[in-house]
Amino acid sequence: MRRVNVNGVAVLVGQAIGGGATAASANRQRVLQAALYGTCSNFNSERFGLSSRSAPPSVTNGCVAGTKSFSAAATSLAQDHAHAHAHSHKFSPKDVVLYQYEACPFCNKVKAFLDYYKIPYGVVEVNPINKKEIKWSDYKKVPILKVDGEQMVDSSDIIDKLFQKLHPDNPVASGDEETKWRGWVDNHLVHVLSPNIYRTTSEAIESFDYITTHGNFSFTERIIAKYAGAAAMYFVAKNLKKKHNITNERAALYEAAETWVDALKGRKFLGGSNPNLADLAVFGVLRPIRHLKSGKDMVQHTRIGDWYTGMESEVGESSRIKA
Repeated sequence: MRRVNVNGVAVLVGQAIGGGATAASANRQRVLQAALYGTCSNFNSERFGLSSRSAPPSVTNGCVAGTKSFSAAATSLAQDHAHAHAHSHKFSPKDVVLYQYEACPFCNKVKAFLDYYKIPYGVVEVNPINKKEIKWSDYKKVPILKVDGEQMVDSSDIIDKLFQKLHPDNPVASGDEETKWRGWVDNHLVHVLSPNIYRTTSEAIESFDYITTHGNFSFTERIIAKYAGAAAMYFVAKNLKKKHNITNERAALYEAAETWVDALKGRKFLGGSNPNLADLAVFGVLRPIRHLKSGKDMVQHTRIGDWYTGMESEVGESSRIKA
């Protein structure tokens, strides 16, 4: 147990349940060291922590840092090389379009994956009130990703399919640990975000400021979407707080951040020296709040800042194609 300060009040935090293609130089170093890591309805329900995805079965941590033989390290190097080769040659989509809400955690989870793997993509901002931009689809939630005409839905399923295209000879998850923490993101972390983002009316309006600068909306549509959306989500967040038995929004957010840092067990990333899909998932859903009041408070009051900064560096610049 540890203490974190929430508005000056000490709160006890308990520990809960506990990549990308690697650069050639980094792989060579790993071989020389032979030390490998084991590795909304009118508002989108995924966006606001109401995903219908069921939680994966509970599993134990199965992969820890350890020293392998040179031959095992060489095998890993060959596999990484094959993954990079598959990424650059076997999967080169010509037209990738993401239908999204800019502030949607699940949409940002998909974008983190696309950015990390340097897959260029266009973006269509969906009006959260009338969702006219996705009237063509039978699926009425975001994210929706179209890859060379193929529609993909549900953030985790989208990532699984893209990963399999990048690594056709590799399973989606490299271990139980990665699978568990991806499930934790979808079934726990997202549930504490909305009560924090929309904690007060001013924070709710702040979170909808993006609507004034994103999307091909008229002035009237922007005003309606911003204020009607903020008002609706303020009340949705209150209901989510009750549903998930959250008594203190910030304390729940800080606990989630500390739980994630504990899961790293001193590693740079959960994937070791490079992010895995769980790292990308956590980073993606947190990215929309990073510069909101809730995100600033989270970084100030927890240890997550160093990991987040490292992820920003690894993910790099956005691969979004500017219109």
